[in-house]
Amino acid sequence: MKTYNYTSIPSQCFLGEGPYWHVRRQSFFWVDIEKGKLFEYHIESKNTKIYSFPYRLAVVLEGKEGEVILGLDRKLASFNLETEELTWLLEVEPESPLHRFNDGKVDPKGRIWIGTLSRNFTKGAGSLYCISSINQVETKLDELTISNGMAWTADSKTFYFIDSPTQQIAEFDYFIETGEIKFRKIALTIPKELGTPDGMCIDQAGKLWVAHYGGSGVFCWDPDSGELLAKVELPVPHITSCCFGGKNMDLLLITTAQENLSDSKLNEYPLSGDVFLVQTKSQGFKSIPAVI
Repeated sequence: MKTYNYTSIPSQCFLGEGPYWHVRRQSFFWVDIEKGKLFEYHIESKNTKIYSFPYRLAVVLEGKEGEVILGLDRKLASFNLETEELTWLLEVEPESPLHRFNDGKVDPKGRIWIGTLSRNFTKGAGSLYCISSINQVETKLDELTISNGMAWTADSKTFYFIDSPTQQIAEFDYFIETGEIKFRKIALTIPKELGTPDGMCIDQAGKLWVAHYGGSGVFCWDPDSGELLAKVELPVPHITSCCFGGKNMDLLLITTAQENLSDSKLNEYPLSGDVFLVQTKSQGFKSIPAVI
């Protein structure tokens, strides 16, 4: 199986997540959920800027010019990267203070898809929402435990989704005009010895690049045949998510976590919590701003 070289970018996140390539800024973003930190790494200068918030920060997405959309606890907010002004947009599940957002993506129409979980990881407590505007929030899936990775195919006809404890990647019919989804099948079941499927992204050939928490890498799967095509092996156990970016959309940014590691394990894997940049021969899709 192919060997990949990586570059590590120091960030020492307790729970690194939410990698995002911002085309207009030519920067990678990611978050440290529990520490409420937002990181921006500019690809040319190799400089990293950090913003801090007094909330759990799970998601960063592109918004209007000069702004990003943040998922803070159970609220969405617009954040101006220049003035650092935060504008609250909406809240979900206000009756559940132990809940927070987890993963989020923008679909091909600019709608925000974002999931929730209980911080106690209560089985079936989470949901997946599709947000078309501040006043249009629709529940797409419920009874989820750890709402996680999402991806759409190039033809916008298929949607993939991960509820991590199921060890499965579910495949849905996706209707771009309405945002409707209809369960089609389980595309992949991940063997537990390879770790737990977490965040993921898709390349232009329709292959899924899946972060395996506890699996020390990002695994590339063919969702049609179920074949494991490649693994990006990393020197840390808890891989949380990944996204394509860079000038040619062939760089893979990978987030990792320190959580659930003892002091001895952290000494053994000192790069845990850093992010990793990997050159691939695959290309992802350019993200679009959210319409909200």
